[in-house]
Amino acid sequence: MRAFPLAAILCLALASTAHAEDPVQTAQTLIQAQIGAFLHDDAATAYSFAAPGIKALFPDKDSFFAMVKKAYQPVYHPGNYAFGKSRAIDNGAVVYQEVMITGTDGKDWTAIYQITRQPDGGYKINGVQILRNTASQGI
Repeated sequence: MRAFPLAAILCLALASTAHAEDPVQTAQTLIQAQIGAFLHDDAATAYSFAAPGIKALFPDKDSFFAMVKKAYQPVYHPGNYAFGKSRAIDNGAVVYQEVMITGTDGKDWTAIYQITRQPDGGYKINGVQILRNTASQGI
C-alpha cells in the first residue's frame, strides 16, 4: 500500500517539473521516473508518462505494460543505464534523449527516447527506439 502514496508524490513532483525551463532536464526526469515505475512493476505510473499517440495504440495500462515487457525488456528492467547525448529541437518542443542501457543479461543497448511538449506545456514520452549496441552513435 506504500506504492500508491509514493506514486502520487512522484506524479505531483513531476507535474511541477513537466513545465521546467530546460527541456532536456525535463526529458531525463521523465525517463528516470518511467524506468523507476517499470522497476517497481507500477503499470499505472509508467503509463502516465506516455504521450497521447502511444495511449491511442495501447488504450490501457495493462496492454501498454505487456508491450513494454515483451518488446522493450532492456528498458523495462535495465541492469544499469546512463544518459548519453541529447538534442532539443523546435525551441524544446521535441527532445531526443539517448540512454545507454546494460540489460540484466549483460548485453548493451541504446534507447533513443522522443519526448514531446504537450498542448498544456508539459512533456510526455512519444516513443522509444532500442538498438543492440555497445557505443553511442549520437542522435
